[in-house]
Amino acid sequence: MLALSHFSAVLLFATFASVVFGITQRTAPKAMIRYSLYCWVMFIGIVIVASWFMWFIRR
Repeated sequence: MLALSHFSAVLLFATFASVVFGITQRTAPKAMIRYSLYCWVMFIGIVIVASWFMWFIRR
């Protein structure tokens, strides 16, 4: 059985969701790639900021 850590699960979700967002929200291939990368960076950035916020709340 495959056991993912929380962060690897977030990376996997961000990758698939960003690909879907890029394909469905843009028409040109170059715009699809740029928007997918933008969404991926935003997903990961928000997760990192939220995790630090939760760490500070717990302490």
